[in-house]
Amino acid sequence: MPRCKQTSGPNGRRPGQGEVASTIFDPAAAGQARWPALSVSLGLLHLCFALTLGSLPASAAEQVRIGIARTISDVGYYVADAMGFFREGGLEISLVPFNSAAQMVAPLGTGELEVGGGTVSAGFYNAVGRGILMKIVADQASIKPGYGFSSLMVRKDHVESGRYNGFADLKGMKAAVGAPGTGSTSALNEALKKGGLKFSDVEVVYIGFPEHLPAYKNKGIDASITNEPTMTRAIEDGAAVRVAGNDITYPGQQTAVMFFSDQFIGKRAVAERFMRAYIRGVRFYNDALNDGRIAGPNADAVIAILTRYTPIKDAGMFRRMVPSWVNPDGEVNVASLKKDLAFFRELGLIEKKEIGVDAVVDSSFAKAAVAALGPYRPPAN
Repeated sequence: MPRCKQTSGPNGRRPGQGEVASTIFDPAAAGQARWPALSVSLGLLHLCFALTLGSLPASAAEQVRIGIARTISDVGYYVADAMGFFREGGLEISLVPFNSAAQMVAPLGTGELEVGGGTVSAGFYNAVGRGILMKIVADQASIKPGYGFSSLMVRKDHVESGRYNGFADLKGMKAAVGAPGTGSTSALNEALKKGGLKFSDVEVVYIGFPEHLPAYKNKGIDASITNEPTMTRAIEDGAAVRVAGNDITYPGQQTAVMFFSDQFIGKRAVAERFMRAYIRGVRFYNDALNDGRIAGPNADAVIAILTRYTPIKDAGMFRRMVPSWVNPDGEVNVASLKKDLAFFRELGLIEKKEIGVDAVVDSSFAKAAVAALGPYRPPAN
């Protein structure tokens, strides 16, 4: 006899009686209608199931483990969990924190994670080239005009002294990016191009985004590609100036994506339910955006969710910072990924020549979700 457990919602409570639609047991499907008579024992068994109808969920919830970096780019997962969209899809999720998407590659390859999210790095392509099977399946954060949550920053004293007046003045500066072979290195390269410069015209140092602020204060760096919330903190502390958002220097950049493990892709129906719930979460989040800030109709609800799920507990910070944008249909900017991959090749970071973007992107799950949910309709702000 199959067994089923009730699962907890995002607040740790079990589904209420009104949330129980049916049980895992279906006498008709089991074929009892073929028999002209029932034994007493079978009748008692039916009675047992009838008495438990109100306490059993429709089916055992599918367990889905999601690797997150605990940043605003994970917002689609946070909202879908907090709003109960995953639960409604028969999914019980676990949010597993990592320091970076690079650390998710191995557990995605072994099936210890079903889903992961983060930047597409040279390391990702090399892992796929070595036989670790996973796919890019949806947008998780990208650069839309007005939503440059990653930006070119320059130390404030350089701006005030006139040392920096434009992109060409980056030449010879010590510029920080988050990690080698990531989207931030490609974004720096695009900013340098604006001044007629090459990547080799600056001294590149690799420092985690939260460490950019103390590096500026200690005059250890001159410029950087810095993500929120460190970007806003550096501005408010008077340490650096935002000279150009990446929406100016690299519009449309695909900064973070969702990955599916090969094993999860094989569970097509479950993966499609997951994607539908995620897209619902993304659309709810997008309804909180207005004019480059979290200031739309759903702003209060989204900020409450973000302060609950991320390390940032200051609701005011979310109102002041530039938020990420997520495509409400989950569409990935393949052209941006190809540009970044070409740059990684120029730097000699890609191990295999034959690896390409088209082979690692599977847009079918996002397309299926949009077909089921219908087109996104933005609110009238």
